[in-house]
Amino acid sequence: MTRELRQLLNQAPEEAAPQLLGSMLVSEVDGGRVVLALCEVEAYKGSEDSASHAYRGRTERNRAMFDQPGTLYVYRSYGVHWCANTAAGPLGVGWGILMRGGELIEGQSIAMERRGRDDELVNGPGKLTQALGITGEHNGIDLLDRDSPIRLERGRRPRLVMATPRVGISKAVELPWRFVAAVSAGG
Repeated sequence: MTRELRQLLNQAPEEAAPQLLGSMLVSEVDGGRVVLALCEVEAYKGSEDSASHAYRGRTERNRAMFDQPGTLYVYRSYGVHWCANTAAGPLGVGWGILMRGGELIEGQSIAMERRGRDDELVNGPGKLTQALGITGEHNGIDLLDRDSPIRLERGRRPRLVMATPRVGISKAVELPWRFVAAVSAGG
């Protein structure tokens, strides 16, 4: 299963991202377990994509994007909330996939406690990281290591996926690299 996900993520991010939908993002941090099925992701293509954090090359901040596929890249967005990505493509290219939203499968009470509310728990990149307890301390971990406190596991792929322009960015906004599960695997 790990090998399958590593191979999937070794593709160009705009090809890997829609195939990542339905995968399980599992968090076992701070004594709590939260699991969600990814239903919204965005692809970022390094030096070929002016909206990518890796557009101008490797820095201390974005170094995890240049690591092996499946490496977690965590950064602060607007200095307010954490966002989580997985490195994609061959080692050293700086491609990534932003995990924007999901559907809670397990750990709703923990997610509610972390978010301080009982609605809109994982429907945005900052909400997702907060609900799962993902912070900058997790930057650089291998999401495909079965012993990792945060990991990706295969799930049921959705039956229908929509591609739309990415949101919340000001450059390369025309690229249809946001992928949303339009119909869940079960629905």
